[in-house]
Amino acid sequence: MDFSVLRNLISRYCAGEEYWVDSRTVYIGHKEPPLGADAYIPQRYPDNRIVSSKYTLWNFIPKNLFEQFRRIANFYFLLIFLVQLIIDTPTSPVTSGLPLFFVITVTAIKQGYEDWLRHKADRSINECPVDVVQEGTVVRTQSHKLRVGDVVMAREDETFPCDLILLSSSRDDGTCYVTTTSLDGESSHKTYYAVPDTMAFKTEQEVDSLHATIECEQPQPDLYKFVGRINIYKESEDPIARPLGAENLLLRGATLKNTERIYAVAIYTGMDTKMTLNYQSKSQKRSAVEKSMNAFLIVYLCILISKAVINTVLKYAWQWSPDHDEPWYNHRTEIDRERHVVIRAFTDFLAFMVLFNYIIPVSMYVTVEMQKFLGSYFIAWDKDMYDEELGEGAQVNTSDLNEELGQVEYVFTDKTGTLTENNMEFIECCVDGHVYIPHAICNGQILSAASSIDMIDSSPGGYHREHEELFFRALCLCHTVQVKEEETVDSIKRGIHQGKPTSFYISSSPDEVALVEGMKRLGYTYLRLKDRHMEILNKDDEIERFELLHVLNFDSVRRRMSVIVKSSAGEYLLFCKGADSSIFPRVVSGKVGQVRARVEQNALEGLRTLCVAYRSLSLVEYEETCHQLSDAKLALQDREQRLAQAYDLIERDFTLLGATAVEDRLQEKAADTIESLHKAGMKVWVLTGDKMETAAATCYASKLFRRSTQILELTKKRTKEQSLHDVLFDLSRTVLRQRSLSGLSVDCHDYGLIIDGATLSEVLKPSPESSGSGNYREIFLEICRNCSAVLCCRMAPLQKAQIVKLIKASKEHPITLAIGDGANDVSMILEAHVGIGIMGKEGRQAARNSDYAIPKFKHLKKMLLVHGHFYYIRIAELVQYFFYKNVCFIFPQFLYQFFCGFSQQPLYDTAYLTLYNISFTSLPILLYSLIEKHVSIETLKRDPTLYRDVAKNSLLRWPVFLYWTCLGLFDACIFFFGAYFLFDNTTFTSNGQMFGNWTFGTLVFTVLVFTVTFKLALDTHHWTWINHFVIWGSLLFYVIFSLLWGGIIWPFLNYQRMYYVFMQMLSSGPAWLSIILLITVSLLPDVVKKVLCRTLWPTATERAQSTCPCLTVEPSTIFVLSQSDSRLSF
Repeated sequence: MDFSVLRNLISRYCAGEEYWVDSRTVYIGHKEPPLGADAYIPQRYPDNRIVSSKYTLWNFIPKNLFEQFRRIANFYFLLIFLVQLIIDTPTSPVTSGLPLFFVITVTAIKQGYEDWLRHKADRSINECPVDVVQEGTVVRTQSHKLRVGDVVMAREDETFPCDLILLSSSRDDGTCYVTTTSLDGESSHKTYYAVPDTMAFKTEQEVDSLHATIECEQPQPDLYKFVGRINIYKESEDPIARPLGAENLLLRGATLKNTERIYAVAIYTGMDTKMTLNYQSKSQKRSAVEKSMNAFLIVYLCILISKAVINTVLKYAWQWSPDHDEPWYNHRTEIDRERHVVIRAFTDFLAFMVLFNYIIPVSMYVTVEMQKFLGSYFIAWDKDMYDEELGEGAQVNTSDLNEELGQVEYVFTDKTGTLTENNMEFIECCVDGHVYIPHAICNGQILSAASSIDMIDSSPGGYHREHEELFFRALCLCHTVQVKEEETVDSIKRGIHQGKPTSFYISSSPDEVALVEGMKRLGYTYLRLKDRHMEILNKDDEIERFELLHVLNFDSVRRRMSVIVKSSAGEYLLFCKGADSSIFPRVVSGKVGQVRARVEQNALEGLRTLCVAYRSLSLVEYEETCHQLSDAKLALQDREQRLAQAYDLIERDFTLLGATAVEDRLQEKAADTIESLHKAGMKVWVLTGDKMETAAATCYASKLFRRSTQILELTKKRTKEQSLHDVLFDLSRTVLRQRSLSGLSVDCHDYGLIIDGATLSEVLKPSPESSGSGNYREIFLEICRNCSAVLCCRMAPLQKAQIVKLIKASKEHPITLAIGDGANDVSMILEAHVGIGIMGKEGRQAARNSDYAIPKFKHLKKMLLVHGHFYYIRIAELVQYFFYKNVCFIFPQFLYQFFCGFSQQPLYDTAYLTLYNISFTSLPILLYSLIEKHVSIETLKRDPTLYRDVAKNSLLRWPVFLYWTCLGLFDACIFFFGAYFLFDNTTFTSNGQMFGNWTFGTLVFTVLVFTVTFKLALDTHHWTWINHFVIWGSLLFYVIFSLLWGGIIWPFLNYQRMYYVFMQMLSSGPAWLSIILLITVSLLPDVVKKVLCRTLWPTATERAQSTCPCLTVEPSTIFVLSQSDSRLSF
């Protein structure tokens, strides 16, 4: 009896929980495995439906309300509204309910519309037609009906509907070409492979006859990692197991190119696909302004509670005397009077909370959100940040951090593709110390690279000639470049030129293309990869064929790649290229000294260098190598580690052939941008994986380091000579001595620090020794603080993030910005307060994971110095102004309680309480926060030092906040006591009638609305017609509303206390005089303060305003948005 089925079941259910968790089994075509194989256990996987929406029609209202009331401010106003409904409060529930309803409704409409767009996009994707092979025929179905195990047929230019394993293609070699532009932005054609055992199935019937299962890892978001194996069952034979890797996996969203059709099996569908897993939301970042706003809210909440407590205590103190008991007209019942004093006091406390709750501005949250959302479009529409070459402008992935762009203190930047163009040009190569330069000048004549090899230095001998040919062959074979032998350009086909094949090289790595093109210029042309054979055309116009046996792919840890090929003579050769630090330790022969000297010289000139080596393998060594690779590739668990161990055993005992030098030019205006950032007070750090000499040369070229900069080195080379402890303390003494002398001497040194990845690991590693040696990171931070620039070379991606995290967590808590263009920069972009991605040639991973994306590094200058500066100024004024106008609004209400026996009598009418923040004062500040320019754009770009005036959250510090609060208290006192003393015991109208309490409150409210609006007008520097329209229009709206509200008997109101009040007030001459006088007195202190500060202690910004007046009247920016041009220069 065969117990294998039972054994497999037991092992899977009982002992193999890790197997279940970490892997899945896919049955191709939903066919059961043959008897004796693994048991067939149907597994449930999600269908291919994509759901990016948040809500459904049924859960939208409860779910959206739940999410909105999770915000403390909304929840607070909900409680206030409920208190107004439950107890007898001095104000109508409408006064709190209507603003809250407005905020909730506007937010719900916005979120509902965004979710409707997501539903619409999901539906269009889920209903796309897909061809599926069923019972030997092709059946067309919809994308959302796909299941794991379905065999899909895709045609050229079609997009893959889910994650697929390639089974076969229309190409003879079983390959297909794919572009992954929608995933990572790389437009180059990538090659994917079918396993040899399935590549022969060319028709639907043949594919349907395939009997196989796939075991692979569970879904995970890494686009470039996949581990699996395919088990192919044949009659009366043991199953054949073949490894599957990322080269076999076709990702959802990628597009088939240059291949007529393919057959592939679905392994990850719907929400399990790698594309969907990558589009999950990133962790929320909070700006410094938002943190300040929350801190201010807590202060105002404490003020609110204090007001309520004070009034409650004073009320009962005042009522302690029988003469001051509650008056008869309050209509208190005997039951109310007989309630326990504690309950009555608590009820009164809640009533006072309701009366004063308007000091907390609920509409501020909506205004801030609208300002951030609308303001973000100015970056996207900026013509100066549009790149003609890419055909793209800046992108805003999150609008929550706009103001943070004006607060950056540290800039962490990648080098390759960020500071440099990532457009590689082959410069030279060195073989055994002999240098080869394409198109070199010899005896005054330019030699043609296609006809001969240009040599500088002495002529080589026979031994060297052999190494020379091996070197050129190595570079023609050791790569993953694809060849396109025919290209249509301007409707002209190019393929054969002057009888010789010309080709166009495509690769995801610009370095590889530059090297292969460099070899072509030196006489060795890589032709194609056909039937697993690589063909090259040597300098004698002879075609050489090498069978490609194995490719040991490049990775950032090994920093090298290798190929194993078999020559036509039957010789097995291992060619390897990589960074000098990863090649030299593995070399056992060759002219290492001469090559190393040339590499170091090229690195000093800022060139990117690679070393090339080879090793000849015997048949036994080759078979052992195959066995090691096969075992590692078939492993489902820890495949990467086992492959790394196998690579380490294979890549050794090399003979050094030579080295190459490739130039990566500095980006346009990169040096000017870094210089401007320095002037703005930012510290710029370069984090790169390049070697120290190359990176240092780039830093000098980009003006990160100047010729006068004294370079401090904290590298592995130096720590070998003396201990890390001694090096750190020597550097610390150097910079601290200089800082102490800087106050005495004008001539002080400018320091720059260079540190490598190995030393950084030692600095950050927790020390088990004494506490003194455990403080390495603090000493390191102290050194960095006193350096104007820092270069970190030989950095791994994780180390880049560690550096950013280290600076973020330092005691100053500076605002950090990380900018990069590649996948290796994503970790530091996510770690920094603000992450900016460059739309570069290394794909769009960085741009996709960033908060903002820009085409070139030079655009960072305007992004920070102009947009960041403006955003911060605007939102800082918005936040302070909201608190100011609410203090002006509520403090007179507090003072009024002292004159009405603490009876909770409102000073203002219900309509005024409701509309003050919604209508009368909201639009002017919103417009100000969108288009205000306190200085011109040209001034900000010309003088980067103005950025320092807004740095370190200077406009939202506690002294500034206290000034605005005290100004609000002063103005509130002027409003209230000015109106009180001016009209005390006085008749106002011609018939001798005195003003009542509602007229008094309306007078105070009128002065309030005009004062806070004029205050904003005084703060406005950049006037457009829309400023005038909104500011004066809002005042006019208040007057018209008051006339209508008090001039008509409204039938839906159960009271008419405001009837004719506003008209009666305006009919009084003293009322007009008092309004003008009180507004003038209220605004006077702020005007005097500004004049004195500008005269005696002007800031750099104020000096710039006086030299370049910016009180200008221009066509409104917002008006321009309605024009046909979709972009504006801002």
